[in-house]
Amino acid sequence: MRKLILMIAALTLVGCASAPDDENLCGTVSGYLEPAKDQGLYRAVVTHLDGKPVISKPNYQLAPGEYQFTVAELISDPAVKVKLAARTPKQFVINVEANERYHIGAQFNAGKIYRGMDDSYWQPVVWQQESYDCERVKLPASNQ
Repeated sequence: MRKLILMIAALTLVGCASAPDDENLCGTVSGYLEPAKDQGLYRAVVTHLDGKPVISKPNYQLAPGEYQFTVAELISDPAVKVKLAARTPKQFVINVEANERYHIGAQFNAGKIYRGMDDSYWQPVVWQQESYDCERVKLPASNQ
């Protein structure tokens, strides 16, 4: 009987040791790749994450969940003749899943001529999603 109890205890401990650590699960939102301009896709830079200003970087490694990104477009198409004041950042939400990478960009809506203050010439998009082994790097408590 004692051997049986020890075997059950050992199996329980092995099961606990191999369980995934939810704190390390993550997904990545990336803006560094150059999308296909022939498909009306351009780069975009992140200016805010969940309403907080950020310094733009190529990758945002995030715990799974829903995030609001504010992005500015980098469209370099001569058909865009809107005023600079109309070239304002836009918000969109990404539901980040573990071990996924989301490539974001700006979709140029080239269906008509945009002039003046018309900001409907673009929209933020996830133009590619792919599986990606993501392991969150934990910073020391003093750097978080």
